[in-house]
Amino acid sequence: MAMPQAAGHASLMDGVYRRQRHIYDLTRKYYLLGRDGLIGGLNVPEGGAVLELGCGTGRNLALVSDHFPKARLFGLDISREMLSTARRRMERENIDARLAEADASSFDAEALFGQARFERVFISYALSMIPPWRETIAAGLDCVAPGGSLHIVDFGRQERLPGWFRSGLRRWLLAFHVIPRDSLREALESECEKRGASLRFDSSFRGYAVRAIVELPAVNDTRLQ
Repeated sequence: MAMPQAAGHASLMDGVYRRQRHIYDLTRKYYLLGRDGLIGGLNVPEGGAVLELGCGTGRNLALVSDHFPKARLFGLDISREMLSTARRRMERENIDARLAEADASSFDAEALFGQARFERVFISYALSMIPPWRETIAAGLDCVAPGGSLHIVDFGRQERLPGWFRSGLRRWLLAFHVIPRDSLREALESECEKRGASLRFDSSFRGYAVRAIVELPAVNDTRLQ
């Protein structure tokens, strides 16, 4: 049974995307910067499993399929409306991907997909829309296979943009229930310290977007000893 907070967020997201999902990809390409670079940099090993948290319309998973045709694809989203669009996309483009309705901050990958670990997990512009975003990072890392990695792209602090643009952008994003996570780097550093993982963190477009890669040690890595 869904927890009240998760059920409320699912209802909110369904309301937001019930109509927007039909034009989502067309409009978002102009301001969700860095998504394609993240996908191109996944470097999925042959036959590796890839999980997207907050897969939305399936646009990103379809692009992963183009870049890494032998990858095994999985995705979850809390919005039933978005998943219906994603499933139609997978069928239309003949992409073999397993999709599930679930809360990205608290899910059981084994129960959802029959698989507990994935070589690559990624989150594209979803943390800024998930209230328990720190828990989502932890949940994502929990299902990364040893030696695998978590990849994130999202809105940054916009620290090198003009103040008027930054404040206007944030007001506009808030209207869509989007809140940039200004302490993202610190949260990732904390998780890395707990797990003996390494972090690469980059800011681009004058701070408009950030991209992070958390690499978990392999089983025989000396950091685990």
